[in-house]
Amino acid sequence: MNETKPALLTGGCQCGAVRYALYAEPTGASICHCRMCQKAFGNYFAPLAGVKLDEIAWTRGAPATFRSSEAVERGFCRDCGTPLTYRILGRNRISVSIGSLDQPDRVHPEKQHGIESVLPDFACLYALPAETTDAWVTPDLAGRLASRQHPDHDTPKGWTPPGLEGRSK
Repeated sequence: MNETKPALLTGGCQCGAVRYALYAEPTGASICHCRMCQKAFGNYFAPLAGVKLDEIAWTRGAPATFRSSEAVERGFCRDCGTPLTYRILGRNRISVSIGSLDQPDRVHPEKQHGIESVLPDFACLYALPAETTDAWVTPDLAGRLASRQHPDHDTPKGWTPPGLEGRSK
């Protein structure tokens, strides 16, 4: 990886313990509906996009890994649990979770995999009634919802979420 090149995209986990930089535009963006991806992401599907191994650098911390099969290793933050990567072992490529990018709207899935495991409700999600977060947050709850999430940009070493300064995670 050539760290003299500027990063094209950055990303990381929810708590900020693990951060990365991509030095190439990710390709092969997809969503995977297979049951392993559903479990790994705790969701209907896993949105992923990949780069060559030498086109990613861990700029803060490093992900913990779990071998979900003999062929696949998944990276995640050991502190907050955010799913970060998917890698087929023996290949020169790693995929990052699109949602972990600081600018996830810059990457657009081109394909779906594992469609035999698509959950029945997936097809009708767009038709469900929609509302903003503010529509369901009561004034009592609003005061306790202050985000401890890492912002969608790099921060200095030692960054701590507002309200947690001086405390360990």
